[in-house]
Amino acid sequence: MKSTPTYDDANLILRLYDLRREEKLRAARKWFGSTPALNSREEFLQRCPAGSEENAYFRMVTTYWEMAASFVVSGVLHRELFYRSNNMEILLVWEKIRRFVPEQRAAIKDPLRYRQMEEVASGFIEYLNQSAPGFYENWAAGIARTGQPVGAASR
Repeated sequence: MKSTPTYDDANLILRLYDLRREEKLRAARKWFGSTPALNSREEFLQRCPAGSEENAYFRMVTTYWEMAASFVVSGVLHRELFYRSNNMEILLVWEKIRRFVPEQRAAIKDPLRYRQMEEVASGFIEYLNQSAPGFYENWAAGIARTGQPVGAASR
């Protein structure tokens, strides 16, 4: 990991933010944010059947965050700057899919599926646990209970 963020890192963060504002991705993110966490592959297949708009939305959101995570994992994007740049949405996505991921990886025989997002989310959680002990546990508990992080209604 680079020790100091660069202007290129900052520009990439801004570009990623700008991409999140694209109309179709914004609609997909809105849908994803309102849907409950997935507990199994069966739930995924029921909620997001192949060819459906929900399936397209799911793929748009997860591939966007997998792409962003790939920049962090490969060292193209400064890890701590990514964490500090209000990218909690990657954690929301990870929390909503993490229970179904092992089953999905096994079913499609792709152990790398969502691996970069998992790595970045794990590092982000460690960062939060060091920087704000107790925050993540409470935040993620809200997603498990209601599909929304604690405090989401106040935003």
